[in-house]
Amino acid sequence: MTFKKPTRAGLVALALGVLFALFLSMSVIDRSYAEEAAAPAAAAETPPACDAKTLVNCTPNAGDTAWMMTSVALVLLMTIPGLGLFYGGMVRKKNVGDTVMTSFAITCLVSILWLICTYSLAFRSGTPFIGGLDRAFLQGIVSDIAKGIGNPNPLAPTIPETVYICFQLTFAIITPALIAGAFAERMKFSAMLWFIGLWAIFVYAPVAHWVWGPDGFLNAANSDGLIKVLDFAGGTVVHINSGVAGLMACILLGKRKETGPGHNMVLTFIGASLLWVGWFGFNAGSAVSAGMVAGMAMLVTHMATAVAAFTWMIVEWMVRGKPTVIGICTGAVAGLVAITPASGFVGPIGAVCIGIAAGVVCYWGCTGLKHMLGYDDALDAFGVHAVGGIVGALLTGVFAVEAYGGQPGLFDGNPMQVLNQFYGILIVFGYDAIVSLIILKIVDIFIGLRVTDEVEREGLDLALHGETVH
Repeated sequence: MTFKKPTRAGLVALALGVLFALFLSMSVIDRSYAEEAAAPAAAAETPPACDAKTLVNCTPNAGDTAWMMTSVALVLLMTIPGLGLFYGGMVRKKNVGDTVMTSFAITCLVSILWLICTYSLAFRSGTPFIGGLDRAFLQGIVSDIAKGIGNPNPLAPTIPETVYICFQLTFAIITPALIAGAFAERMKFSAMLWFIGLWAIFVYAPVAHWVWGPDGFLNAANSDGLIKVLDFAGGTVVHINSGVAGLMACILLGKRKETGPGHNMVLTFIGASLLWVGWFGFNAGSAVSAGMVAGMAMLVTHMATAVAAFTWMIVEWMVRGKPTVIGICTGAVAGLVAITPASGFVGPIGAVCIGIAAGVVCYWGCTGLKHMLGYDDALDAFGVHAVGGIVGALLTGVFAVEAYGGQPGLFDGNPMQVLNQFYGILIVFGYDAIVSLIILKIVDIFIGLRVTDEVEREGLDLALHGETVH
């Protein structure tokens, strides 16, 4: 690892990054002092029976717990091996090892950060902008096996907090792993680790808290929230977030020196299939219970995916004269992305409409938009995830049905929900773009982002990892 001489622009980026870190720290410190002051009074009280507010002496629901443990396995399957194979099949043979290694290493790195602080910052009470540190290093988790009691997270009262931690961890893993598709075949492995680690702390954790945290200012379930954004399983938190960061990375890195067709479409097919299966845990699992909401989320997820894949195939057939395996697989992922924010709020008809929109708009995002703006998004992280996430988030505000998810949309008599979705998209897009650029610039100052021309020509597998695919 080598260090570069700092530039003026880089030092400005570093200063902004430090100021932002101080802002987050002060939010956390304020919350910590408040908790310490309240602790003696709380300790003097007799622990009440479990209910949705106190969450003390709770006995988890066995059915909900079993479903959520299954969902953890399904969502983890999406990153390793699903995303690794999906991306690995689309890069050139000399870079496939680095691509799958990236997914695996991100899984490990984000898991460690989750234990240290990011779970607590994202999903514990704090301020409307960031959570507290009462679960730093996963401390304070009560689990009395003999008595069958514990203290679940308020966001998931019927399952042990340990299961909820693991479930949300799988989301925190796959989100930065998606970013890697944008800068594939040209970023230093060391730079990738630094960028992803900092991004997980300063982008993913705050945005997850805004949208899903108990006191997040974008959380529709928070009665004190400023903007009621509907995001059932990650349209903003996961897909817009990762896609925008990917766009910033590929713009700052620049175009690849040479490109070529993916080396193995069968790997991409297998990866896409694993993503489709794993997504049932992603979307239906976000109900955090085994009930009617999870069932509807599973149904609309499958229908939107099938419609989007078929729509993409038809559009590609009409435009290019031939339907391709890579195309239909990408269309399926676009459908999965677009239905994600809507999966707990819409019905089958809404899912079909979202699937059609995803197939058409994401195809344009991966072809027309990319060529028009001239950025080199290697594996279409922005075109599929950011564009698909935006489509899904906006259409959630259109097709949400109160009878299905408790929240009405435009067609159910609440036109303001479309505006709420739009504001949420703008806030996440702008924050993510600015902070991602700062982090990328800081990493570039100290170790450099891009491999040398020689390494890029030789291939990242042999140069960075000393391995090749035979």
